Amino acid sequence: MPIHRDAQHWCELVGARTPIDERERESIEKFLEMAPVLTDPFNENADLVHITASAIVVSEAGDKVALHMHKRLNMWLQPGGHIEAGETAAQGALREAEEETGLPVRHESDGGVFVHVDVHAGPKGHTHLDLRYVVRAPDVAPAPAEGESQLVRWFEWDEAEAIADVGLLGGLRATKAMLGL
Repeated sequence: MPIHRDAQHWCELVGARTPIDERERESIEKFLEMAPVLTDPFNENADLVHITASAIVVSEAGDKVALHMHKRLNMWLQPGGHIEAGETAAQGALREAEEETGLPVRHESDGGVFVHVDVHAGPKGHTHLDLRYVVRAPDVAPAPAEGESQLVRWFEWDEAEAIADVGLLGGLRATKAMLGL
């Protein structure tokens, strides 16, 4: 069976990444093992494994990052989630960032800037192959959508790194490296 075009595209991009740390190196290996067999890579209902998208939300000045307290996991994370039908991963990351932070986010460039990959357990026995993008937002007060966690705030980089789990920490470090911080 031929590889799905979205999975093929992402295997090429993920395979070309230079990992920021051991966690991302392992995530790249897992992604390249799992993604090629997905028949509908973005569809959370098609398989227990699927590609998700998230956003590292950086202030316009580059000195802060916005995180939200995940309702189910009770930890500070970057906004992200499932990619909806008809969306690209970049569009999904942007939509999730806007919904979960309420900030007027934008991509760094057309098509977005892919900065990190993390493979981790999701709910209900799912595995998320998470593609992370850098997005920008003005340093204004977050106003998340109703139904989203209302605990959203801006963090200085060192403060964000101090509270981050290992998966987010790699995403933060990759973003800082990309931005030359």
